[in-house]
Amino acid sequence: MARDRAITTLTLDSPGNRNALSAVLVGELADALTRCGKDGDVRAIVLTHTGNTFCAGADLRDPPHPDALVGLLRQIVELRKPVLARVTGHVRAGGLGLLGACDIAAASTEATFAFTEVRIGVAPAVISLPLLPRTDPRALARYYLTGERFDAAVAVRTGLLTATGDDVDEVLAPILDGLRRASPQGLAETKELLTAKVLETFDRDAAELTALSARLFSSAQAREGMTAFLERRDPAWVV
Repeated sequence: MARDRAITTLTLDSPGNRNALSAVLVGELADALTRCGKDGDVRAIVLTHTGNTFCAGADLRDPPHPDALVGLLRQIVELRKPVLARVTGHVRAGGLGLLGACDIAAASTEATFAFTEVRIGVAPAVISLPLLPRTDPRALARYYLTGERFDAAVAVRTGLLTATGDDVDEVLAPILDGLRRASPQGLAETKELLTAKVLETFDRDAAELTALSARLFSSAQAREGMTAFLERRDPAWVV
């Protein structure tokens, strides 16, 4: 955790698993966000990463409980301070849920993205809570269903990203300046306006999508898909 002129930066730093969402990482990030929410000197939070991967999705060896992931995503949306994603590497599966939950997301042009859930026998269930209200449904259908990789320019067009550029810090500089000029009250109330529809989706669908995630991850096809992924081979259904 680092702070510069009222902006606190939280860094995902688990290079051994490419910053995958383990039970430990989800808990640590939730705790850090709670501290930021209570700190009156924090105007906004930037979520970034070490290494060449922002987040590789769920840690298949130590996955968080779906309820914990729902709680983390909702916490980002509900936090009465803007949360920004700063991405300079790859984002996969559950990591895209973090981007969807953030208020603003910027990435370098070398970043890549993919919803890989279908390729291991599951679905992007829980992460749909922040994503479906904020992204283009036709584009999302393609990338949800195929697991294709796409670039930052496509991510901007679909609404997954706010902006992209060769130097992500140059992209973020005027945004952070604007946040520093905004009043804490103004930011909090404006964010509440912007996130109201997203939170309605959480209220309506969280229980159903959490149950779906748990059911799929315990299925035979998911076991085959996760085993194939860890063994670096194609799962049995590939033709």
